Amino acid sequence: MNISNLLTDDAILAETGKRIAQCRLEQQLTQADVSEQAGVSKRTVERIEAGASAQMSTIIRILRVLDLLPGLNHLIPEPGPRPMDLLKLKGKVRQRASSNRGSNQSDKKWSWGGEA
Repeated sequence: MNISNLLTDDAILAETGKRIAQCRLEQQLTQADVSEQAGVSKRTVERIEAGASAQMSTIIRILRVLDLLPGLNHLIPEPGPRPMDLLKLKGKVRQRASSNRGSNQSDKKWSWGGEA
């Protein structure tokens, strides 16, 4: 199954758990082996493989045991500057995000609670 925006959260969790279980089995590891090496309970490993949600730190521990941690680089790639930003910044590092300039809030007059 390909993970996409069309899937529900539960379907993505189930697919992720299934993939973790397959990787574990390919490495000839039991759930008890993974839980011991990751420092989590066997029940936690069972729940994740069954598609239950878990804390990110727990998933990171399990991915580390299964040598899957480098895959997080694909999950959340390091952001790079856009070419136009590079020209505008001229080598400087961006420190702040800009506000929405297209908002109509500047057109409204400000007044104290209910006064017009």
